[in-house]
Amino acid sequence: IMDDEQVASLRKVFKMFDKENTGFIMTDNFGNILNQLGQQFDEDELKNKINETDSAKEGKVNFEKFCVIIAPFMEEEDEAALQEELREAFRLYDKEEFGYITTDTLREILKELDNKLSEDDLDNMIEEIDEDGSGTVDFDEFMEMMSG
Repeated sequence: IMDDEQVASLRKVFKMFDKENTGFIMTDNFGNILNQLGQQFDEDELKNKINETDSAKEGKVNFEKFCVIIAPFMEEEDEAALQEELREAFRLYDKEEFGYITTDTLREILKELDNKLSEDDLDNMIEEIDEDGSGTVDFDEFMEMMSG
């Protein structure tokens, strides 16, 4: 499931490759498209997805089918990259490598991310994240919070 932002960026990509404004993109362009977007992908997986989606073997797809084919390659990469970035951020704050950060540290992170948060907002967020009231947050809890 893609959010509006992802759909909007895919629409821009679609328009870039639909130079004639036909409303279709040739499926043999997809490897090139993914490469230009800097996405890693498996050739066979891409071929299978295209064959699955372009079952009439027209060699071209409309925007909807384009999204069906491209989206899986986009999301996996984003998810993995996001997790890696969050792990890095977590490591920065877990200097002693205990595998957790304190809720005080978390409060500082949240303040840095959004300086409009009130103390009450922060208290509520931390209460929600630190469900067991331990005063610490492990990576999974941190990841869940950060990826919303």
